[in-house]
Amino acid sequence: MTTHVTIIGAGLGGLTLARVLHVNGIPSTVYEAESSPTARAQGGMLDIHDYNGQLALRAAGLMDEFRGLVLEGREATRLLDRDGTVLFEKADDGTGGRPEVQRGELRQLLLDSLPAGTVRWGHKVSGTRPLGEGRHEVSFADGGSVVTGLLVGADGAWSRVRPLLSAATPEYTGMSSVETYLFDADTRHPASAKAVGDGALFALLPGKGLTAHREKGGTLHTYAMLARPQDWFAAIDFTDPAAATARIAAEFDGWAPELTALITDTDTAPVLRPLNALRAEHRWNRVPGVTLLGDAAHLAAPNGEGANLAMLDGAELAQALAAHPDDLETALTAYERAMFPRSTEAATEGAELYEFMFGDTTPYGLIDMFTGHEQGE
Repeated sequence: MTTHVTIIGAGLGGLTLARVLHVNGIPSTVYEAESSPTARAQGGMLDIHDYNGQLALRAAGLMDEFRGLVLEGREATRLLDRDGTVLFEKADDGTGGRPEVQRGELRQLLLDSLPAGTVRWGHKVSGTRPLGEGRHEVSFADGGSVVTGLLVGADGAWSRVRPLLSAATPEYTGMSSVETYLFDADTRHPASAKAVGDGALFALLPGKGLTAHREKGGTLHTYAMLARPQDWFAAIDFTDPAAATARIAAEFDGWAPELTALITDTDTAPVLRPLNALRAEHRWNRVPGVTLLGDAAHLAAPNGEGANLAMLDGAELAQALAAHPDDLETALTAYERAMFPRSTEAATEGAELYEFMFGDTTPYGLIDMFTGHEQGE
């Protein structure tokens, strides 16, 4: 294959694509808006599943390096009542198929696996346009541009490549999260550290909840989840961290202090993260010379599958291109034919998970889901 692949976005999906292309001897360039690999915090923990994300890492030839990043014990899960009572708990016995790693470390592993110069930092896309015969031009905010015979949008929720294929745009799901951190929690916030336990914590009521995870170095990373309209959040001044923290904490009034402290004692300013999604059945007709992967193709509310699906998309797209080196359209058709139903199924299951977590039957419906899953294994 002589076509050089142009990838927009240096997230996990775009980097996996570039890596598996490299393994198969196919050149690519990744254009990323961020100015450097460390320009922005890369989020928290990711559970990398044996049925999708790990398949991608195996195709990338990086499984040994990946295992070196795994944080032991973080697959532990506990569900608490709002008064702090443990309703469900499962320890990490080392046999689970969803080992946890830090997102930033996984991204750096992928970056380190690419030839120097593959990623071009500081290239924010300002527009894309078709030139005919499967060729496209990508324009950048700095005035530069590139013309390519194969363009892949791996540029996330608000993709600038997606309009070449689809008029769809993400819509608000009706829920937002507010992100907080406690650092060195075992020493500085021992009650909250004990409540979270060794891995993931869920404390849920209909329409609201706290989800937290123990990261490296005793860091507790929390999302306060609230089913509220966007104008409700717009009325909160997030430029005033103390006032915003107090307003969010008020929604959990009466909860156990070790739980509310995950919000009120935050060591960082609270960050609002509206949850948006494309429709579960989002797809497009084949357009020569361009496709999408990850959130650009199938954005869903966070459900543990997003990063895994993006990586699998990247790996399978690269493998399809390697399998059909002289026929780009056959490769892209094969990739999309597998990706569309997979992403629809994941989005549908994710919506069902949110109903278990935040619907009228929570937390006991979620416990039934956990225990039923165990019995079915």
